[in-house]
Amino acid sequence: MKNFMDDNFLLNNDVAIRLFHECAKDLPIIDYHCHIDAKEIAENKEFKNITELWLGGDHYKWRFMRAAGIDEYYITGDASDKDKFIKWIEALTYAIGNPLYHWSHMELKKYFGFEGHVTKECTEHLWDTCNKVIQSGHFKAKDIINMSNVKVLCTTDDPVDSLEYHDIIKEDSSFSCKVLPAFRPDNAMNIEKEAYLEYITRLENVSKIKIDSFDSLIDALKSRIAFFDSMGCRLADHGIWYIPFSDCNEEKANEIFEKRIKGELPNPVECDIFQKTFLVKLHEEYKRLGWVSQLHYGCKRDNNTKMYEKIGPNTGYDAISRIACEDSLAGLLDCLNTKNALGKIIVYSLNPNANEAIDTICACFQDGKCVNKIQHGSAWWFNDHQLGMTSHLKSLASNGNLAGFVGMLTDSRSFVSYTRHEYFRRILCNLLGEMVERGEFPDDYDILSKIVKDISYNNAVTYFNF
Repeated sequence: MKNFMDDNFLLNNDVAIRLFHECAKDLPIIDYHCHIDAKEIAENKEFKNITELWLGGDHYKWRFMRAAGIDEYYITGDASDKDKFIKWIEALTYAIGNPLYHWSHMELKKYFGFEGHVTKECTEHLWDTCNKVIQSGHFKAKDIINMSNVKVLCTTDDPVDSLEYHDIIKEDSSFSCKVLPAFRPDNAMNIEKEAYLEYITRLENVSKIKIDSFDSLIDALKSRIAFFDSMGCRLADHGIWYIPFSDCNEEKANEIFEKRIKGELPNPVECDIFQKTFLVKLHEEYKRLGWVSQLHYGCKRDNNTKMYEKIGPNTGYDAISRIACEDSLAGLLDCLNTKNALGKIIVYSLNPNANEAIDTICACFQDGKCVNKIQHGSAWWFNDHQLGMTSHLKSLASNGNLAGFVGMLTDSRSFVSYTRHEYFRRILCNLLGEMVERGEFPDDYDILSKIVKDISYNNAVTYFNF
């Protein structure tokens, strides 16, 4: 029997152990997609206690606490920070099989030196130990990023954002991590939302362009893209429920937009036409600038109406959508390719059943101009656990070029979530080691070490051109 989460955690063969400890363990991190607030970095936020750091905004933990029968009062309610922490430890103690159990122990070990396993009996010790570190004056936002060996961090930013905090971060010569914005234009694309016209007014104000047509909307967004580009942005990101299936049609998109600014809500077919055309026009600009585009789809959001009305979005009430988008994905990529607008794109589906379809579709649009021009993004959100990551990596290896994969991201709002990169690297090394152990790949350390280093770090540097 192996010891609990020892140095060889998740490494079940000699090849994996060597690859992780000699090749992957100490590599820097490129976090090319996260939801950390640039303001908190710029102001070098100092956390009050372990609850604020660990539980604040973490809907992964909130979901599990609800499933463990803990009242909302101790999750998003008015309970004291200590009482919330006590209830979280109470739930975590029995979180067998859940990635939160592993992530939390990895975070406790890396950042707070805790070597044991969580029980209700050690709650007071953990509360005191973690808070002592947090309140030491050496555990602020930038300290945690430096401690995590993060070299590049890409935030997620709306087109109307001033990016003022990115400017402030750049001025700090003592902070070595490069913090770059990423362009997330969902609010400009979601024409069906009730607050859409209010958002268009905000976009007019920052772009200084009168938006009275689809064409002027795109012009306003292009002006913001140019601004983001001047600030070092190299990525766009789209969070969408599904990939639109309609043909790109600028004339109809103009008609639909003009109806919307008159107050008429579009029907689902009109939304689809508008959003497909929107995506194509922006991808033309991304291609021109050499940006990477990310497509995150397949999430059915805000399923619990009562809780959405009570505490809002991104609070743990989202789920995997089973809507099939892969035919539409092929259509979108083909449309972009036909229009010479197909640049580097990373595709993420929340539905793990789409892995093989995505890998085979991506293979149809590789053009030999760079490694894995169209990438199948890492196992995302409800899939960033051992089973999900392994399934994703196996599918990519079976149907594409695993060695050219750009690797892990955090997709997190937490400053201590960087242990997920270690978690991923352990799973990767173990998978490669298993292939060698079964005689499916030679025990050639030079080749294997290059594959591990490339997936863990080097491929991202090359692909994103940081």
